[in-house]
Amino acid sequence: MARSRLTPEREAELYGAVLDLLREVGYDALTMDAVATRTRSSKATLYRQWGGKPELVARALRFNKPGGDVDIDTGSLRGDFLAFTEIIDDCQVEKDSALLRSLVHVANENPELLQALRELLIEPELNHLRAIMLRAVERGELPPDHPAIEYVPHMLVGAFVARPLIEDRPVSRSFFLAYINAVVLPTLGV
Repeated sequence: MARSRLTPEREAELYGAVLDLLREVGYDALTMDAVATRTRSSKATLYRQWGGKPELVARALRFNKPGGDVDIDTGSLRGDFLAFTEIIDDCQVEKDSALLRSLVHVANENPELLQALRELLIEPELNHLRAIMLRAVERGELPPDHPAIEYVPHMLVGAFVARPLIEDRPVSRSFFLAYINAVVLPTLGV
């Protein structure tokens, strides 16, 4: 799909408006008409730029992700995980946790949204994590056949999902740091 160039300011404005609308009305009630009105855009432009609501929402979430697409490489696995915790913005996580939980629920019933979230949000994150793990193997910090390597994404996602369910509190930087030190790194033998 041909995408026109947006200024970084305009792109941030559009994605911010999409996320605000999502928080206000939810995914199902979010319409391209509402986005067009809120962003002073035409629907044709929105469809030309993003193809539809699933891609627009997934790209807005990706754009809003703390740390952007920074590939962390500190020279050690522990350092990489610690650097990851530094980009967690407690206020943003709290603001977005309910939104993400609701989108996961909707995505289970909406294959187009699920595909967009996987392609545009989840896969890039998994690729960053795979690179971190591969570098740890290449440095000799982990054996290449360590059985826990493939479950690291599950552990990390589990922390984000479980804390609100178990403690009714969002994941914070301090919680995530403690979780990495108590669960993830020991599981990997680091």
